[in-house]
Amino acid sequence: MWTRRQLIDGIRWRTRTGAPWRDVPKRYGPWDRVYDLFRHWQRDGTWARILAQLQAETDAKGLITWDVNVDSTVCRAHQHAAGAAKRGTCGRNRPAASSSSRPTTASDAPAAD
Repeated sequence: MWTRRQLIDGIRWRTRTGAPWRDVPKRYGPWDRVYDLFRHWQRDGTWARILAQLQAETDAKGLITWDVNVDSTVCRAHQHAAGAAKRGTCGRNRPAASSSSRPTTASDAPAAD
């Protein structure tokens, strides 16, 4: 039989690595038993109680700083802001040659080094 400690260590291994549940090493028990314990504790609120208790204990000791950090480096723009073609500016609506542009000649080409 598998001890609860082994199953909890399997849950910790899985959450730390981010691996699929089926990849939990055999030393922690069958992956489905590890998952079942995790899911059961998630549904009945055990994980939330554990977190709250640990936070209360460490806050009482002054080991937690409750600073807020807002990081805006990952901002998603609307799809139209990402360089997508805009209405009325696609190539087929433009004239083939503009009168303001001059033709490229051999002397205008960049020199080869």
